[in-house]
Amino acid sequence: MTKADLVKIVSENTGIIRKDVAVVVDALLQSIKDSLGSGHHIEIRGFGTFKLKTRKPRVGRNPKTDEKVPVPARTVPTFKFSREFKTSVMDLKIEP
Repeated sequence: MTKADLVKIVSENTGIIRKDVAVVVDALLQSIKDSLGSGHHIEIRGFGTFKLKTRKPRVGRNPKTDEKVPVPARTVPTFKFSREFKTSVMDLKIEP
């Protein structure tokens, strides 16, 4: 599903025109980025939590030369689904 598909579904379910829904979706996504960028985490109850996680420095390997390369510590965004969300998805019957 793409962002356009999401906008279409929300628009159909709410009766709000697609243009307005697209503005809201873009604002939501930008707010999540801005909040994570300033070091805060975001918890949406019943859905999940966006957080920043710091990865430790390590020694990597260049696959072409087999040379050891230092990989510095870095901060990466993560998302963890809520238990409620996981259970609701596990209860769905998906046809192959």
